[in-house]
Amino acid sequence: MTLHEDALAVLSGWAAPSAEAEATRQRFLDFVRPEPTTVWREHTGAHVTASTLVVDAAAERVLLCLHGRVNRWMQLGGHCEPGDATIAGAALREAAEESGILGLRISEAPIDLDVHHVHCSGGSSLHYDIRYAAIAPPGAVEMVSAESSALGWFTADELPDPLADATDVLVAPALAWAKRA
Repeated sequence: MTLHEDALAVLSGWAAPSAEAEATRQRFLDFVRPEPTTVWREHTGAHVTASTLVVDAAAERVLLCLHGRVNRWMQLGGHCEPGDATIAGAALREAAEESGILGLRISEAPIDLDVHHVHCSGGSSLHYDIRYAAIAPPGAVEMVSAESSALGWFTADELPDPLADATDVLVAPALAWAKRA
């Protein structure tokens, strides 16, 4: 199975939690379905990305990074790479690279889908971000990567400022999944 085929399978199988989320899922499918290169950053104007909101082992706090270029707090994630076999694998790889935490356990299904504008190396682009949750192992210690200015653990009622758009909507479903997992 190619990464494009995996993306289509993930999107086709995702149970959208609301009518608005279902409309977003359909937008993703309409974008991804016709062109296999949509999963690569080289796809001009828009491409699929994968991100993860990491939850601590107690399912009480989330790990956010202060992105070095964007200068806003957000979940971990980024572009798919040729070695990625699945979208979940890309999200997990990005989370481990950006947090320094090994042994993360990722959700089987995304917790959210989001389309947002960014300025990539190729210019202005849309990111079709497939978002997962992951649980950190007990005692996990984060390490700042080259892409972040800082990392921090935050409770749902004490999120940092400035927060990236659509990051706050990930907190409740990530914590709920982690409590069930």
